Amino acid sequence: MFGVAAHAQTAASPARAEVKMDTADFLKTHRWDDNMSVWVLKSGVEAPAGVKPRAEVKAERDAFMRTHKWQNDSSTWVPIKTGPRDLGTMTRAQLAAETKQFLATHTFDEEKGVYVEKAPRKTK
Repeated sequence: MFGVAAHAQTAASPARAEVKMDTADFLKTHRWDDNMSVWVLKSGVEAPAGVKPRAEVKAERDAFMRTHKWQNDSSTWVPIKTGPRDLGTMTRAQLAAETKQFLATHTFDEEKGVYVEKAPRKTK
């Protein structure tokens, strides 16, 4: 009686066979890149329909970062009033810190195909 309730499938959760099939399909089209520590498409494999290329997604992130600057005082992104900045003039440490902050405050919405701001964390 305890085991039945613990292992019951809900309508929202995929069946084990479905997960295994999705995993097998994924492994047919992707390989692990040890140098970049990410999954990448195998050569000769097209990205699924409707999925933006990685370069396009990164370009959108960089466009946002050119026109906004992270303010530690207010913990918000503030638009730059003097015009877009050149990310190439920033040090690697500065760019890495702002990219990390951007990824902490934004997420890529697959349905809309754009980065959206995450809801602020609730404080205690």
